[in-house]
Amino acid sequence: MTFKNIVLLLSTVSTALIGGLFYAYSCSVLPGLTRLSDLYFLQAMQSINRAILNPLFFVSFMGTLILLPIGVWFFKEQGTVFYLILAAALFYFGGVFLVTVIGNVPLNNLLDGTDLTKLDAEGLTALRNKFEPGWNLFHRIRTIVSFICIVLTAYAAILSKNA
Repeated sequence: MTFKNIVLLLSTVSTALIGGLFYAYSCSVLPGLTRLSDLYFLQAMQSINRAILNPLFFVSFMGTLILLPIGVWFFKEQGTVFYLILAAALFYFGGVFLVTVIGNVPLNNLLDGTDLTKLDAEGLTALRNKFEPGWNLFHRIRTIVSFICIVLTAYAAILSKNA
């Protein structure tokens, strides 16, 4: 196995890890959180958003951002494989990384900076209404885009084997 194939394999795996995280979140965590009262929902999201800021998450999230462009460079002579990895890199950068940084992170910071014990029921409802719809929309976007990236990188890996 060549170094460029290892990069493509790692790109595919890291893309799948992030996509799987977002998918699992969409299938289980968010539906469960939706059922909670405003206070419990906001507390749970604060806790989850703090817990995800860990090295394991950053390695896969940022690793994908780095590995995909490296793969683009390595496969620049392989036509279709090149374009598939390029598309995955661009989709990931715009639809996963930027959506997270511009959409989800500011909402996470808003929530993290709020002392929930100082809010009454009306304040909790207002905060949830300010946080949840936008956060969920951004999350859906990055989940769908992650799925597209997985398909693109997996297909590139299949085609690279035959090239």
